[in-house]
Amino acid sequence: MRRALLLFAFAGALLAPATAIAGEAEWQAHVKLGMAAYQRGDYRTASTNFAAALKEAEAFGEADPRFATTINNLAFMLKEQGRYAEAEPLYRRTLSIYEKALGPDHPSVGTTLWHQASAYARQRRWSGGLPLIRRATRAMATRFAGREDGARTAVL
Repeated sequence: MRRALLLFAFAGALLAPATAIAGEAEWQAHVKLGMAAYQRGDYRTASTNFAAALKEAEAFGEADPRFATTINNLAFMLKEQGRYAEAEPLYRRTLSIYEKALGPDHPSVGTTLWHQASAYARQRRWSGGLPLIRRATRAMATRFAGREDGARTAVL
């Protein structure tokens, strides 16, 4: 799971426009501090930093990948702390943004669905999590369809 969070953090940075936007340095600093805290297992500090990064990312607009990535990182940290009621609407918001920007079968959509489903599973809310797992599996299977290296089989 740590790898998935790192992927989200760096994907947002790589997909961001090359032009500097006001708040970029602050956003990067908060993300960096949040990632460092996460890697230490200090989820409370990571959440605080991701929340601060989200405030900066709001200036970038919802179409900017950094915005959805930051929401997703915060949702993940809240989930890891058992703060499911706070994480759930953030996951839904992330999904909405990713699905509009990337399409329903994009791996980022699948990964976010999987994280939200794991939050339901931790709460034993099977009826909410199972449809998300099915959607996540379809998204990932679509991504790996036609591959001969075993990646598709691993997802199914």
